Amino acid sequence: MAEVLAAVAAVGCWLVAYAICRLLTRPASPPAGPATMDLGPESPAVVSLLVNRWALTEDAGESTLLDLAARRFVELRQPGNDPMQTTLHPVASPPASKTLLPYESQVLDRVRGLAVDGVVPVTALTFRDAGESAAWQKRLRRAVIAEARAAGLSQRRISKTVATVLAALAFGAGVVVSVASWRFGIGKAPDDRPPAVAFGIMTFVVLSAVGARSLGERDTPAGRAAAARWLGVRDWLRAHEQFAELPPAAVAVWDRYLAYGAAVGASRLASAVLDLEMGDKRLVWSSFGGTWHRVRVRYPAFWPRYGRPLSFLVVSGLAYAATGSLLLKFLPYLWYLRVAGIVLLLLGVYRVVRSLLDLAMQREITGEVLWRSLWKSRRRDEETIPWLDHLAVDDGTSDRTTAWGLPAELPGQCRDGDTVTITVRPWSRRIVKIVTVGHGRSRDLVETVTEEETGSLSLAVMPPTAPAASVFSDEEIASVVGRPVESSPLPLGHQFTAGGRPVALVQSLSGLPGRVAWRANRRGQELPGGAFVSGERAAFRQGDTTHVITLLGDGKAGRAGLPWLVARAGQRLGS
Repeated sequence: MAEVLAAVAAVGCWLVAYAICRLLTRPASPPAGPATMDLGPESPAVVSLLVNRWALTEDAGESTLLDLAARRFVELRQPGNDPMQTTLHPVASPPASKTLLPYESQVLDRVRGLAVDGVVPVTALTFRDAGESAAWQKRLRRAVIAEARAAGLSQRRISKTVATVLAALAFGAGVVVSVASWRFGIGKAPDDRPPAVAFGIMTFVVLSAVGARSLGERDTPAGRAAAARWLGVRDWLRAHEQFAELPPAAVAVWDRYLAYGAAVGASRLASAVLDLEMGDKRLVWSSFGGTWHRVRVRYPAFWPRYGRPLSFLVVSGLAYAATGSLLLKFLPYLWYLRVAGIVLLLLGVYRVVRSLLDLAMQREITGEVLWRSLWKSRRRDEETIPWLDHLAVDDGTSDRTTAWGLPAELPGQCRDGDTVTITVRPWSRRIVKIVTVGHGRSRDLVETVTEEETGSLSLAVMPPTAPAASVFSDEEIASVVGRPVESSPLPLGHQFTAGGRPVALVQSLSGLPGRVAWRANRRGQELPGGAFVSGERAAFRQGDTTHVITLLGDGKAGRAGLPWLVARAGQRLGS
């Protein structure tokens, strides 16, 4: 027993050392600093890492998307009261002076790549392939962690030095196990020595692999200080109850505060609406036909004919008919067997006839692949072999469809978003031929899009603190945008349209939203009187109220007239 105890003690000592390393390298949970509204230099994705004890969550991608909208790379518009109706619009001419970090470019590329005529429904951002989603999230995580390490805010939980020490201890444990095995009797004969050495090598390999496994990130002194400061920002945001109920489109008013709110877990509604992970396979967005629309997909599974080949259907039909005939011929005196025989005979005849008609009614369908997932598999030699997939295709004829059965042996690969032509048998829902006509946007993301204005901004969720009258007249807006306009009131201001399309949005905010809006828009060119103009947006104060005007669509051509417009409003309002 001495040899056995020595081997167990060697491995046990290594496990104790490993447990101590894990205990000493646990990420810190720093106390929150004073509540503050001052934002730091870290990006929202890095903030998400810091405030979650150096564990990256799904908020990293969502907060990055909101930050891109706040920095004018993407526009978020909510045409109705439902936040799920929000659409994303990549800006055709993004700010040239601002460079994007790798993970910011990754998020922006996905929005641009999914855009159809410059529009992406916010619920169409989800992935339809688990492998593609995992790879995308892994790349995002690596980029965020690399930035945090470069800034000195994060480090490997198990450093290379600690991993080397653990590997050395594992080698020592392997030597002890090898010697103990040999002395125990495994290696007393010359032919038994290699197995004894193998025990030691296996122990070393297993222990060193466990020790080298990544356990994520941990804190640094600078990271703890930054985390405490951002936890203070979180407390300040959570102190305002309405902030948690802001929709994504509220980024037009709250600017980067909404992005950081998503990063620290303070913006419940915005985070719930945005989703950059796996989507719902039963309600899928499709862009087939040139416009975005949702398709409800049904996945057949109950009836045994679905996805089956013609030979199986015919043979099974003949088997049903033969069984029914035998029951009627040899056991006609039992009424329940006679009924069963009639049912089986009719079912068999129906199956054979319907299968032959299915072959004659074979047709081609062209559409966009909505979803592909495993349907059926079989076990062979202790291995699971898939032989049939579900393939949902939108042919543009209806907002409902039923998935087809795609045999695994068919040549030709397709992914979600690809345009395919399939030859199908309608009754059995089986695909007999598939040809990929064009690749989808998720496969080959584009870099530039053409912006199309299709909606207006609604912030009805926020409290109606705006005055009833607009600070700008229709004539003043018309002189800036160069065409007649019509105004319509919004809960927080007014919208101006020309030819039915929005050209300007005026927001008037008081109280806390007003102070945040003023802090977010106090940049760019400063005008006499304390107003500011930046690109197609201008902001000025009137007492406790902040007025922000944003030119949209064709109205952006009049950005040079914003200083004059603000001056006219200031003269009239005395601000």
